[in-house]
Amino acid sequence: MSTAAVPPEAMADQLEPAIAPSKEKREGGWVRYTLLSLGALIFLFPFYYMVVGSFQTKADKSPRGIFPEAGNITVNNYVQINESIDISRGLLNSTVFTIGVLLCTLVFGLLAGWSLALLEFRGKSSVFSGMLLLLVVSFQLLLVPLYVLIVRYYGLADSYLGMILPFAINSTAVFIFRQFFLQIPKDLFEAARIDGASELLLLWKIGIPMARPAILSAALITFIGPWNEFMWPFLITKEQQLQPFAVSLSNYMNNIAGRADNPDGSELAGGVVLALPVVLLFVIFQKHFTSTDASSGVKG
Repeated sequence: MSTAAVPPEAMADQLEPAIAPSKEKREGGWVRYTLLSLGALIFLFPFYYMVVGSFQTKADKSPRGIFPEAGNITVNNYVQINESIDISRGLLNSTVFTIGVLLCTLVFGLLAGWSLALLEFRGKSSVFSGMLLLLVVSFQLLLVPLYVLIVRYYGLADSYLGMILPFAINSTAVFIFRQFFLQIPKDLFEAARIDGASELLLLWKIGIPMARPAILSAALITFIGPWNEFMWPFLITKEQQLQPFAVSLSNYMNNIAGRADNPDGSELAGGVVLALPVVLLFVIFQKHFTSTDASSGVKG
């Protein structure tokens, strides 16, 4: 059987409608990428300026200060901070404080989120409503009663435990875990319950592996709070050997930075040291902040 040859002109006419949308799509893509790149530059500029300013020998607040000059670069700002507050010790205290809060938040948050999402018990709606109420209450309003409770009643002043305990349960993390577990098909858990699995085994074997994106999101949100917290640890301990870096940095900026060779540069250097771990944490784990296919384990 022979087929009729199609003239090149006819083939071009047939392909043109298919090619035209792809060109429009590419043009729209360039516009979108350009706008996103511009937005990224605007967002990152304050961080860039903070890093550049932290290495300046003399503060240059003119537009030329955006671009570092070889003769105006120094690490003396970081050296002066370290001589005043011991950066390594402050970062160690911040790490202990933050990791303690993070572990408590993940353990209690997963248990509470699982219970509010999948268990039935009396007063469940009231507990959830109370948790939502905590989200709108500022932590500063609780400082005085918490101080009386932790320091006077429990006697946990000048201790890591006294700093960690008020942050041990994060209602935001509980809410994240609850909403995530509600999205998982219940057929996954019912099949395991029929086989005799306990609730803790269900959480450990099914819930936690599937909730990895939620865990990473809650961990990052939780990490930022204690790492930057300076008010509560300052009330709990006055000993510099126990103070997190945010507390020591706040004291340095208020009392010592004004006498530094470059006060602005010293403050910016402290901001760089404080922000660097959070930025690194986000860069390392950003590719994991994706949603999982929660229905992949259900047949049909």
